Amino acid sequence: MFVSKNLSVNEKGHLTIGGLDTVDLAKKYGTPLYVMDEDLLRENCRRFKKSIDNYYGGAGLVCYASKTFCCREICRIAMNEGLGLDVVSGGELYTAASVGFPMEKVCFHGNNKTDDELSMALEKNVGRIIVDNIFELERLNGLACKSGTKANIMFRIKPGIDAHTHDFIRTGQIDSKFGFALETGEAFEAVKKAIALDHIDLVGLHCHIGSQIFDIDPFVLAAEVMMNLIAQIRDELGYEVKELNLGGGFGIKYTDADSPVPYDNYMEKVSEKVKNVCAEKNLKLPFILIEPGRSIAGPAGITLYAVGGIKHIPNIRTYISVDGGMGDNPRYALYKSKYDFVNAGKASEPKSETVTVAGKCCESGDLLGEGVPIQHTEEGDIIAVLATGAYNYSMSSNYNRIPKPPVVMVKNGTSRVIVKRETLDDIVRNDI
Repeated sequence: MFVSKNLSVNEKGHLTIGGLDTVDLAKKYGTPLYVMDEDLLRENCRRFKKSIDNYYGGAGLVCYASKTFCCREICRIAMNEGLGLDVVSGGELYTAASVGFPMEKVCFHGNNKTDDELSMALEKNVGRIIVDNIFELERLNGLACKSGTKANIMFRIKPGIDAHTHDFIRTGQIDSKFGFALETGEAFEAVKKAIALDHIDLVGLHCHIGSQIFDIDPFVLAAEVMMNLIAQIRDELGYEVKELNLGGGFGIKYTDADSPVPYDNYMEKVSEKVKNVCAEKNLKLPFILIEPGRSIAGPAGITLYAVGGIKHIPNIRTYISVDGGMGDNPRYALYKSKYDFVNAGKASEPKSETVTVAGKCCESGDLLGEGVPIQHTEEGDIIAVLATGAYNYSMSSNYNRIPKPPVVMVKNGTSRVIVKRETLDDIVRNDI
């Protein structure tokens, strides 16, 4: 019935998450409200870890992509589950360090890291800095020299794979702001330069072919391309690359039209390809890293809104306005991303209406969905938007100076706040 298995309907006909009544949660904490299910978060972490354990003998590391949803409690959960962390800014790195996350399990990404961010990574002994371009490589070498350290790096490689996804979130093809191109020889030349630098240790290669991918074959092809590059580096430069990071991008079910592969099966074909190439080319098996984010956090979260005004425009559409919008979920405005909507207090009833869900921002494009099937809805009802655990809180803004919603974690019939609701004082805190 629902896109996530942690959702159900109770005897009142109300939507529940993790066994808790969402209408009650809205009353207790107010709306808008992000709700995350800890049990499903942890289960998703374990399914990816199990995939590496079962198909690759445990010779790898699952790194949670914190850009999807980052806060201290999420970092604690990832740490507790034995995962590594993929960070893309000084802010995400600082958040991880603030809870004592093991820095040797951190991968620091980004196409334009500042000197301050690179210095922070060196100071905190980050396990792997994923270098995006020659300019960054040279700066990092200089910073490491000044600090008397040696930086462990991976190069981000564009493997030229079309992952059949949205143009805005395709990152593996040559025309991308990320990484070194294979086709032009840029990647190989970067490797030659790196291994000659005194304060750089090239430990591995990284690639990321896109996001919200349902087909395993592009991941298999990417693994083959990257393994062939590792073989070329050994054969022509006599240098052994020990690690391979295959990125993330694993798709989730936003609506019934989406059919993701079970997460614990993702590594089966990929591992087989890596092992076959190693056997053919007499290579040592690399340590494998993967970076799931959306697939861990996305299904575990929902957002609750209170319905305000309803406008019926005859023969055109019906607008249902809610007390949030593009400030707490910009993905429809950015990508036309589709979601499943449920009237939380009438979840057992059929979806008898088709509406446009509008936000409260002073912007015509502030919509959460158009042509949305939903149960009969009236002013004051609570609407739930499903599968919003990823790229909602993390991409939220204070547009129109609207405070950001809190995040509540549910587990074993209890709920707790893990990110406080912003106040109006928070909005003006940095004003002078």
